[in-house]
Amino acid sequence: MLDRDGYRPSIAIVIANTRNQVFWGKRLREHSWQFPQGGIDPEEAPEEAMYRELWEEVGLFPQHVRILGRTRDWLRYHVPKQWIRREWRGNYRGQKQIWYLLRFVGRDSDINLRMTEKPEFDAWRWHDYQVPLDAVIEFKRDVYKSALQELERFLHRRRGGKQGSGGRHQESGNHPGLRPPLQGGEWGQDAGADFKPARIDQESESRQTALVVTTRQEILVPDSR
Repeated sequence: MLDRDGYRPSIAIVIANTRNQVFWGKRLREHSWQFPQGGIDPEEAPEEAMYRELWEEVGLFPQHVRILGRTRDWLRYHVPKQWIRREWRGNYRGQKQIWYLLRFVGRDSDINLRMTEKPEFDAWRWHDYQVPLDAVIEFKRDVYKSALQELERFLHRRRGGKQGSGGRHQESGNHPGLRPPLQGGEWGQDAGADFKPARIDQESESRQTALVVTTRQEILVPDSR
């Protein structure tokens, strides 16, 4: 679903732990890192899409998080032609995103990168809030910078804070009625851009067991091949 300007509506998710470190995911078989994100389906509200993508990409349920805030307006990035899937060329320009900042209230063991048959990430770690933008695909960097700057003020807001100016969303209640799909991948995949996988060195492929989380340590999941 594209808007009249050729942008696909989507959401992005920043998950912060109690130390204000954020979930930082390594794209499957690539050397780039990013936050969870995904498209908004027809007739789906942004917040509903956020919870769906949270489950699909990270394996978390609404009870594992609290919403701290979101960006007021759409943030747009343009995808270079060489990254666009052939069937989307001519109409598709990029994505426009609503970004959410969530407080993680679960345990690290609740995170599961293999909830669907086509996972987005093959490793993750907790990182300082100001993530290294040079690890992000180049055409997304300006949006990342803008979103993190806008959302940072919510990190230190007390629970139950008042509405911010302009009606920006503060912490909301959980959504216990929301359930994951019965089968993995039932909600579909992000069709926005066709990212070519980079090679993964032999050492990283051989690391099959989950590691204990530290501030800088990567968490790898077993390869399903």
